[in-house]
This record gives sequence, structure tokens and C-alpha cells, in this order.
Amino acid sequence: MQILTQSPFLLYSDGNGNIFEDTSLYVAGRSGWDALPIPVEDWILLPDGGQLYELPGRRGIGIDVETGEMRICDKGWAVAAFIPPAHTGLFMSAYETLPDAPTLPLFCYTAVGWFNDEMYVTAVRIEKDIRQEAAGYDCDKIEEGAAGLLKAYPHNRLVKHLMENCCMTYTCPAARNLSLGRWECPVPVSPACNANCIGCISFQPQEEEIFSTQDRLTFKPTAEEIVEFTVPHLETAAYPIISYGQGCEGEPLLMWETIRDSIIEIRKHTSKGSININTNGSKPDAVRALCEAGLNSIRVSTNSVRERIYTAYYKPNNYSFADIKESLKAARSYGAWTSINYFVFPGMTDSVEEYEALRDFIRETDLCMIQWRNFNIDPDWYLEKIDEADTGECIGVKQLQELIHEEFPHVQFGYFNPPIERIKGNFEADFAH
Repeated sequence: MQILTQSPFLLYSDGNGNIFEDTSLYVAGRSGWDALPIPVEDWILLPDGGQLYELPGRRGIGIDVETGEMRICDKGWAVAAFIPPAHTGLFMSAYETLPDAPTLPLFCYTAVGWFNDEMYVTAVRIEKDIRQEAAGYDCDKIEEGAAGLLKAYPHNRLVKHLMENCCMTYTCPAARNLSLGRWECPVPVSPACNANCIGCISFQPQEEEIFSTQDRLTFKPTAEEIVEFTVPHLETAAYPIISYGQGCEGEPLLMWETIRDSIIEIRKHTSKGSININTNGSKPDAVRALCEAGLNSIRVSTNSVRERIYTAYYKPNNYSFADIKESLKAARSYGAWTSINYFVFPGMTDSVEEYEALRDFIRETDLCMIQWRNFNIDPDWYLEKIDEADTGECIGVKQLQELIHEEFPHVQFGYFNPPIERIKGNFEADFAH
């Protein structure tokens, strides 16, 4: 891997899809509200599958090559990178927002630069699993697989939703893997939700100026529809998982009776693979019922392990932050694998206050894994929505990860739900190859 000896140069866009370098400025990174120098060791080559975004109405902030002072690049719009799954960003793109700038769409905005004809981003690879590598998707095989599933299950509404919407329209990586008959199979079940997340990717109120990136599930699948295609997947796929709870739906625990019935029926037909739920963890009693039915793992999503920050973002209906901790504890009491889907926001996630809260959270819940996911949201918009004017002292995302690993070596780091082979065997093995 190429190692940088200096910071890369700042990039800017001309507003017409053209990206240029400004060799008078090194890239600065954003943490919370602040622009900071980026340690040279925090840069890696932009991974395959990464993309560049221009940020309209925003001027990039860089470090003057000659004076070392921070200044604004007024040659064009700021630029940021989307980094692909399995990677966690360390700094966001640093910029000054102009008064009439539009709110950014729901993507991550990682700091990016240019040096020696290569793109670099501030990130670490946090996951060995290759299940969502861009190189692993053959479009012809995906189309063939999707058509095959639609033909095999012509009356299954869930298969139709997953193949026509998720796979072929939104190019959802999990749905594409299902079309290829491998690894983790998505199982959306709920059209409704009991949270009002600011950055929800499947539903945004009409009064908001941003749009959801995909349409939400519009029907309630039956247990029979779920069992029909998940049993063959568990029987035939390599390192199989089925996962209730997807980005194209609401909260799956609202459909826990259907999930319970489907798990019971699935296990009548096969003992293979892992059964997982991705959830907000709002209904601990439902989690207990699902574990009794045979649930193997649970992943609870959160933007923070501080109740104040969590509540400001999720705006929960009829549940509280205490419930998500209780759900994790309930799952552990049944021996299930527990993860948090931790939305990483440099300058918030790595604050000293959040670090101390995370230590307490791990101890209280006996957490098994942290999935260090990039937070897909406009940074200014998010901080204003949760009324966070000062994010406090921060230690850096990489330092946070190192400190947590040192104190809690049993807590695994990653990006994806692990198959049962990793849970019960060698977690460090790269099972997706």
C-alpha cells in the first residue's frame, strides 16, 4: 500500500462535473464544527467503489502550502468522497457554507485529496469481509439471478420488492447478493416505524428539503412469503445469513409476531446459517420472544450512546434509549450475538463524553461487536437539528477505536453482520472469499 509522506492537495469542482487540484492548499479535515490538519498516516488510497461529490454552495478549507495557515479555496465548490462499505471515515470534508447553500443529500462526506495522480481519503478499513466489494458484482449475473428468483417465486410480493426495487432500481448490495445466491439475505418486513429519524433514508416529511434515497416497503409480508425464499437461501448459500430489518422499511420489531412465526417455520426446515435482525431495539419483550424462537443475532442502530444525542436524532415514539440497552441485554441473556450499528460522525463519535459513555454502554450490555458505519447526513444540517453548537473535546476516531480495542479486546470491530461460522469460530477469518 502506498504510504504518503505529505498531505495531499485540496480538490475543488467547477460546478460542471469537473474536478481540479489546488496545489497551493493541503487538505484540511472536519471534526464536529472545526477544520483541522489531517495526520499524514490517516490517508489511504480511495478504495474501489468510492465516488467523489461536489458540495454546492460550499468553499473548501485547506492549509496554505507556504504559510501553513488555514484559508478558503474560492476557485470552485468543495469536494468530498463517498467511501465504500467496509471502510470507516476519520475526517469529513472541511468547508465554509455560504448562506444560500442547499442541504446535502443523505450520503457520507469524507475528506479527499490528490497526490501523485492518485485520490486519497481519510479512512481505515475496519472489515475484512468482501461481501459488498464493487469488484464482486457482475451486472449480467445479477440480472440473470434476479430474473431467476422472480420466475421461481412469481406470487411472492417480498421477492418482487427485493428484486425489482432493491436490486435492480436501487442497486442495494444485500439484494444484489441475494440475486447471486450468496451470504446475507435481506428480509424487509415492516412498512411502519416507531421512530422519526432525522436522516431516515426511506421516509422524509414533505416539509423537509431533503429526500429519502429509496421508497419504503408498502405492504406487510406474511410468514409464508418469508419462509418460501429464505429456507432455500439458508440451505444453499455460502456462509448464509437472513436479516430482518432493512433500509427500505420501517421498524421490524413492529412486526415481531410475523418474524417469530417465520423463524419457527424456517427452523422446521433447516438448521443452517444465522438469523439476524437489524432494529432500533425499541421492544425488549419482542426481542426475548424472537430469541426464544431461534434468533441468533441482533444489530441495534444508534447515532450515539448518549441518551440526549440519541433522542434528538431518533425522536422515538413510545420507547426510550433505555429500551435499546435492555434489548441488547435480553439478547445476550439468550446467548445471541449483539452488535451496534454505530453511525460515525467525526467530532461527535470521538468526543471524550461519547467515549466515556461508550465504555459504560459496552460494560452494561456485554456488547459483542461494534459496526463502525459512516453517517450519511449533511454535517451542518445534522448538528443544527440536534442543537449541538459545541461538540466538546475530541480524541480522534482512530484513537477512539484503539482505546476501545485495548480496554475491551473481546469486542469485535467490523462493518457487516457476521455469519454463524465467524460467530462460533474464527472471527478474524475472511469467510466471504
